[in-house]
Amino acid sequence: MTRTTPSLHIGTAGWGLPRAVAEAFPGDGALLERYARVLGCTEINTTFSRTHRADTFERWAMQTPTGFRFSVKLPKAFTHVARLKVPPREVGAFVSSLAGLGERLAVLLVQLPPSLGFDPEVARDFFRSVRAEYPGAVVCEPRHPTWFTAVAERLLVEQGIGRVVADPPKPAGAGEPGGWLGERGDGQGAVVYCRWHGSPRMYWSAYDDDWLEARARELLNWPATTQVWCIFDNTAAGAAADDALRLAARMARLSA
Repeated sequence: MTRTTPSLHIGTAGWGLPRAVAEAFPGDGALLERYARVLGCTEINTTFSRTHRADTFERWAMQTPTGFRFSVKLPKAFTHVARLKVPPREVGAFVSSLAGLGERLAVLLVQLPPSLGFDPEVARDFFRSVRAEYPGAVVCEPRHPTWFTAVAERLLVEQGIGRVVADPPKPAGAGEPGGWLGERGDGQGAVVYCRWHGSPRMYWSAYDDDWLEARARELLNWPATTQVWCIFDNTAAGAAADDALRLAARMARLSA
């Protein structure tokens, strides 16, 4: 009997295909087309550092199958330069620029700099601006200890913002899901978003089989209505795509 499992989205930050795994992504077409035939999602990171034309997002959507999903990282101009003190019109302009992704846009990612502490007024105003423009899932990857407090947790829940599960888990608490996890806090109807950066060497190291097996078993315990995202960001040496394939294989085996 097939067990009931959460909705799984496994992919990488970007869609680079290193030579070592190229044969696992066969066929003709652009890299994104080949990638999207095998993996079901990707995280667009280039929006962090530059602006894209509207037709770029349209082209990416057209290169992927109907069920494929994108998450999009918010610009560093919002998170690292303005440090969340962003006029609502700028938030609206960015969200509007993503319209070409259509229904394939599934998550907005807010990654904060390690130096940015929790300021409740600033955070509330920013997330309200985002929520006013985008009704879908929004997740935040904070990297300052002050975001891992009861006060910060309440604000994320209030604004409907999920907290990313990060590896390596820095600071303490970053390796556990938090923020909004559904109306009852049990994951029903929520997005659990994992960003795995590689360990011990961030962005470079591949994950071993035992680590992936343990994560797969943990993630399959979420309810069937939970959307579980697993994004491998250890792209510097090309480990991400292989890790995503290995995790997907484990998930399939354990779900059977």
